[in-house]
Amino acid sequence: SPKLAAAKHQDEAALKKNLCVKPAKEHSIPQDLNKVLENKVMETVLGLSHVKLSVVERTCSGDADSEGIVSKSVSSHSDLIPGVYEGGLKIWECTFDLMDYLSEAEIEFTNKTVLDLGCGAGLLGIVALQGEAARVHFQDFNSTVIDEITLPNVVANCISEGRSGKDRKASKPPSKRPRKAESSPDVLSRCRFFSGEWSQVSQLLSNSKPCLKYDIILTSETIYNPDCYSALHDTLAQLLDRNGRVYLASKVHYFGVGGGVYLFEKFIEDKNVFKTSLVKTIDQGLQRCIMEIAFKNSC
Repeated sequence: SPKLAAAKHQDEAALKKNLCVKPAKEHSIPQDLNKVLENKVMETVLGLSHVKLSVVERTCSGDADSEGIVSKSVSSHSDLIPGVYEGGLKIWECTFDLMDYLSEAEIEFTNKTVLDLGCGAGLLGIVALQGEAARVHFQDFNSTVIDEITLPNVVANCISEGRSGKDRKASKPPSKRPRKAESSPDVLSRCRFFSGEWSQVSQLLSNSKPCLKYDIILTSETIYNPDCYSALHDTLAQLLDRNGRVYLASKVHYFGVGGGVYLFEKFIEDKNVFKTSLVKTIDQGLQRCIMEIAFKNSC
């Protein structure tokens, strides 16, 4: 009957909404950094060390993947399972676009507070760390991604022998397995790691004393799903410093899920909180863009 159909639709909508509300959690940095890098095989890209993701997919199971996202992703042959796994097991191409832009535009990180939102491998935050940011915080939807990919990547780059963002392209790549970490380098004291859905993480950070605000928020390939635009917009509004900047990298359109640059631009325009500008367009293959976002009344 129509009533039963309507009720079923409401139940499905409620279930979908609840799936996305993943509680926020802060991840501690283990004292023994060797355990963070244990059994990890490393690769390099643009001079940065990162965990070889195919090995993680083969070896991550049991307590190391309490969410079961690795097995679910592999069995479903999917890089995205909305509300369950949000793509952090892969380094997406727009991440490299944004890394290039940050270098080309000479974005200044020195003494800034930075958030790598939807961080996945955490390469954007690592670039900020190498640019002498005062604090860099990493957030991903999945706790497995933080523990098995983000944190090892940050540790591996922290113990790489003093390489900076300016000379990383010219430096020798590290060995497949990182050298032993004897103690926590000072740079790790500038990092914090969070998992959970955006609104939950935003609430956790906003309730901290003092309330955290970020000078720069970096985010890549996070606007593929229009259902999450409201949560993302509110998170940016809550966590961005009044004169801060968001640098967002995205494909112009995500086929199959419906999101994209122009749809998110229109969403922001309707909210009337931020101003946006497209600062770079990449026309190779599927068109991609870098968007700068700031509060309307900012300097």
